[in-house]
Amino acid sequence: MSSESARIAVVTGASRGAGKGIALALGSTGATVYVTGRTSAEGDSALPGSVFATAQEISDRGGVGIPVVVDHSVDGQVESLFERVGAESGAVDILVNNAFAVPDALATEGPFWKKPLSLLDLFDVGMRSSYISSYYAAPLMRRGSLVVNTSSFGGSCYMHGPAYGAGKAAVDKMAHDMAVDFRPFDVAVISIWMGLLKTERTLAGLAEAPDSYAELVATAESPEFTGRVIDALWRDRNLMHRSGSVLIGAEIAAEMGILDVDGRQPPSHREFLGDPPTYSAAVIS
Repeated sequence: MSSESARIAVVTGASRGAGKGIALALGSTGATVYVTGRTSAEGDSALPGSVFATAQEISDRGGVGIPVVVDHSVDGQVESLFERVGAESGAVDILVNNAFAVPDALATEGPFWKKPLSLLDLFDVGMRSSYISSYYAAPLMRRGSLVVNTSSFGGSCYMHGPAYGAGKAAVDKMAHDMAVDFRPFDVAVISIWMGLLKTERTLAGLAEAPDSYAELVATAESPEFTGRVIDALWRDRNLMHRSGSVLIGAEIAAEMGILDVDGRQPPSHREFLGDPPTYSAAVIS
């Protein structure tokens, strides 16, 4: 396992939101973080943020931020990303599969057949992109490294409809099955369920309807919280015992004494939203 200051991390979908927060948290430890996403400049998206801005903030915090503009729906761009990582850094210690398409109609009310089929885009940048990034990163993952799929309680409860639920359930099971393949190489794979995050998108929604979200936001996690959990998991001597599991980030944080950026201990929502899945230990080859 490499030292913390020499760690090489790749965080996909890090122009803003959870990916940005995770990248900043890892970069704050002194790590080198490759920041990927489609947004190269402010104004390219309706929401603030870019891969260059995230990378600069990582460097300002004492890490090394490396911005790479990548459309994770294009396999060739992902392959080129990891060719570059291999040439420049030689290995990967932490891969965070966070790139996720958020269709405009995702949170609208109504049954799935009343919503546009564009919701299926999240299978491409989400489920499929997590597989592709892991595929090209695999030869670079050194012993003691960690692959993380970011996910949510939508993998077990009804949340935003069947397209969203299927996408989250898929990356959860993918983590379990990739863990089987990676185990002989001492590489851990987990899926982390995040709570409601105070992302740019959430804060914009709060500004439009403050009364609707106020109670939820009071217990929401910062985007950096999951990055703090990932950092602690990488350093955990029992990491391989957790490999293949779906973990609730807030519960791992409570176990390890990890606080959010404001000093709070975010709550787990297991009681209200359900348990993470457990999978059979059977391996049929």
